[in-house]
Amino acid sequence: MSPRLDSADLSNYQSDGFLYRRALFDADEIDLLRRSAKEDKRLDDHSFGRNDGEGGTVRLSLWNHPGDGIYGAFARCERIVDTAEQLLGDEPYHYHSKMIMKDARVGGAWAWHQDYGYWYGNGVLTPNLLSVFIAVDPSTRLNGCLQVIRGSHLCGRVEHRLTGEQAGADPERVEHILKRMEHLHIEMEPGDALFFHSNLLHRSDQNRSDSPRWAMVCCYNAKSNDPYKDSHHPRYTPLDRLEDDAIRQIGARRFTETDPDKLSSDEVGFLDPNRDASAKSLEAGQQ
Repeated sequence: MSPRLDSADLSNYQSDGFLYRRALFDADEIDLLRRSAKEDKRLDDHSFGRNDGEGGTVRLSLWNHPGDGIYGAFARCERIVDTAEQLLGDEPYHYHSKMIMKDARVGGAWAWHQDYGYWYGNGVLTPNLLSVFIAVDPSTRLNGCLQVIRGSHLCGRVEHRLTGEQAGADPERVEHILKRMEHLHIEMEPGDALFFHSNLLHRSDQNRSDSPRWAMVCCYNAKSNDPYKDSHHPRYTPLDRLEDDAIRQIGARRFTETDPDKLSSDEVGFLDPNRDASAKSLEAGQQ
């Protein structure tokens, strides 16, 4: 079993809105994820772009249910799910995951936003959700690392509006939040992970470097926070947790299995970008 968080960890999460875990996954585990993602034609085929309003485009693939393959092994492993349970104070279920692909020189930015700014419209009544950002490549200032405003989750849900094709937080309010709260660049090594609250303001810059910055983000909702209506992300669905060593077992199978039918049965169902209505739902309100 994964070690339980101590009182300092929980206190820091409540005050800061995030919890950083260095080397949550070791070099062999994250290499399995990196190789799998970058050799995955279906992941690439199902990727889509989101205009960042700054002249760039973010590329990502998104799926609702974790599946039985390498992506699911990460999203369902005890060290993530047990930590999510302690931070949420409730049974977590998988809300969705995505691979964010900031390719060298062309990877776009994300505007300042809160995840709950997207998810509020999906019928989720409280912000008791969190995301886990897993660095697949080194994440630096040069290639567009994650940025956060420490403690900004305590500001509550900020109004969001379209910024390009993304939901961006009200820039006037963000400007004043930045005057009072600490702005951090979260530089990460492959295998590091950041757990963060759904109301934490975060963003990233465009990747203007020669190095890619891919990251997998797993998002979880609390069982008691089950949405009151259907949307393009799932309502409460029990999550079958996996022991941590399943990552190596499932990852190794991906590179040794010769039967394509067995491999295809492990693949996730990618979300059609036309159904990803979280940001588009803001458009009507701005007209």
